[in-house]
Amino acid sequence: MKIYFIKLLVFVFIFINISCENDSENDLIEVVTVPLVTYENSVKAIIDGNCISCHNDPPINFAPMPLLTFDQVKEAVDNRGLLDRVSSEDISFLMPAGGPRLPQPTIDVMIQWNTDGLLEQ
Repeated sequence: MKIYFIKLLVFVFIFINISCENDSENDLIEVVTVPLVTYENSVKAIIDGNCISCHNDPPINFAPMPLLTFDQVKEAVDNRGLLDRVSSEDISFLMPAGGPRLPQPTIDVMIQWNTDGLLEQ
């Protein structure tokens, strides 16, 4: 009985090792290409849908600047803390003013745009 158990154990061990074999690392990893986030393909729609009701030209509701062009939005990210404002959990600091907070996937797109280099196109 002991020998039968040892043989079974060896067989299972060999079977597991053979079934986990791969020919290359590509067999194990799914390669997913993430598109580059640019102002034109992603961010403009977010800004247009959530910000320009106040950040128009001229700005209204005490908005300090317009966000109608790539340069204006880039300036707001670089020098005015736009990403901090849209990412905030503090309702008194949050943009859009008075909330609700943008969905996290939308905020993530804006953060990725910054990470990708604030590209226009």
